[in-house]
Amino acid sequence: MSFQVFGLPVSRGVAIGRAVLVASSRIDVAHYFIDEADVDQEAERLRLARDAVANELSTLQRDLPSDAPPELSALLDVHLMLLRDETLVLATRQWIQDRHYNAEWALSAQLEVLARQFDEMEDDYLRERKADLEQVVERLLRAMARGPSTSYAPAPGVRPRDFAGEDPLVIVANDIAPADMLQFKRSVFTGFVTDVGGKTSHTAIVARSMDIPAVVGAREASHLIRQDDWVVIDGDTGVVIVDPSPIVLEEYRFRQRQSGLERDRLSRLRHTPAVTLDGERVELHANIELPGDAPAALEAGAVGVGLFRSEFLFMNRGGELPGEDEQFEAYRAAVEAMKGLPVTIRTVDIGADKPLDRMSANELRHEHALNPALGLRAIRWSLSEPGMFRQQLRAILRASAVGKVRLLIPMVAHLSEVRQALEAVARAKQQLLEAGKLCGDIEIGAMIEVPAAALMLPSLLKHFDFVSVGTNDLIQYTLAIDRADEAVAHLYDPWHPAVLKLLAQTIADARAAGKSVGVCGEMAGDPAFTDLLLAMGLRNFSMHPSRIAAIKQRILRADTRQLSPHVADVLRSDDPEATAERLFNRRAVAAE
Repeated sequence: MSFQVFGLPVSRGVAIGRAVLVASSRIDVAHYFIDEADVDQEAERLRLARDAVANELSTLQRDLPSDAPPELSALLDVHLMLLRDETLVLATRQWIQDRHYNAEWALSAQLEVLARQFDEMEDDYLRERKADLEQVVERLLRAMARGPSTSYAPAPGVRPRDFAGEDPLVIVANDIAPADMLQFKRSVFTGFVTDVGGKTSHTAIVARSMDIPAVVGAREASHLIRQDDWVVIDGDTGVVIVDPSPIVLEEYRFRQRQSGLERDRLSRLRHTPAVTLDGERVELHANIELPGDAPAALEAGAVGVGLFRSEFLFMNRGGELPGEDEQFEAYRAAVEAMKGLPVTIRTVDIGADKPLDRMSANELRHEHALNPALGLRAIRWSLSEPGMFRQQLRAILRASAVGKVRLLIPMVAHLSEVRQALEAVARAKQQLLEAGKLCGDIEIGAMIEVPAAALMLPSLLKHFDFVSVGTNDLIQYTLAIDRADEAVAHLYDPWHPAVLKLLAQTIADARAAGKSVGVCGEMAGDPAFTDLLLAMGLRNFSMHPSRIAAIKQRILRADTRQLSPHVADVLRSDDPEATAERLFNRRAVAAE
């Protein structure tokens, strides 16, 4: 009997195949107390397990095939950093020493503590890193049990023909660890469905980087779908159809063929300049988290990096922060990988919802008891840590001697912050000159993500060379919506008239002052907003590399002379989305 399962669409396209079920790999943990004499032995078991897993992950990373997406190496780096994180290891030893828990029980207990901290984080991307922590702990538990590593093998009852026959295959699992995606890459699997995960989970990121149709967060999919069922994965809508009828199956096969043709056509646009029908040139940049993301950005046709989220160099490191030289090497690697194209590095956006590991449990509880979005974060945190801030600024300035680098200051809201930040840049540059170290000319920009900054933009523009709008936070702060709070998350609305008016005014003010303005939030990579942003005067978009081709297609089909007169109607409307749909003749599902 045919039925449907619903989840989150995270990687577009259609996959059709027989289901290969991968049972949940959660391990039953024994709970028992140990004698005082066995404490050291139990701690040694934990250390040996950590060494074994670190060697396993390092080997996987070293043996990555040449055609593996760069995201895989970055994700393995994340798991290695989590594995070495003293917040996990030292605290687990403490459970063993103080409570006399066996190593497995101690590790599970610490996982629960850290998992709660991840659940309280406001940032979607960071909150979903809990899955990575769980996967690392699972590997440790398997190592201590001397069992097989978590890798994909046929579930019981899967016949060899499923892996060697002609039928295409799709994976159905509770979750997929990034390290296990290696076997996915080398296999015949054409898509996957997971019970858990979100749009910014590592599973979703890898799926998009591999261009594999995927649906995550499908809840009971792995329990409802049986081994060898025919499954259709609709990565456009998040629907999974099990045992489809012949008519439905043929319809999706037709869509699959059309999708393949569309992908081929879009891939040919990679190196086509993004120019509208009326000759307006548009710059499409990429958002990256780590230096290893830069080659993928270049391959996708990005003409620069519009947002390098430098805080990912600071996280999952225990209590140790990256020094100036380490940061310089990371920034230099990204700049060199972009081969002369500009790289915009945002100073560390840490604090509140992105706590450093060196923060104590009491500090974390205090932070989360208050409103984390309004606390000590971004430029506020940097100014409160002047030594760290100067180190980062020196590293960025040194990287500017290698190629074109732009510096972006996040969460600007006060002129006093602006003056302090610019003074810190000047001091860092002077220190480099006195030390005889090279640094190039660098543009300095402000990230507009607080309504106050948008409203006072003419004053801010006197001090900055460019601005970049972070629409994710701008929406959150404008609407007083905590995206992490499920009770109000449905009110997070990028089409809200107040949000659109702030965005339009920001673009207009920057252009009037002759300053470059870009958008680096999710709206930049959503084709539903492309025409409206172009009509507002935006000529600089920055997004995940996988979104560039689809946005470029919209730009190539747009005529800003026809679009611009409709902006006022959209901004006056009580229902801007419907008005934009009508005036811009927008399709319900944007073409990709």
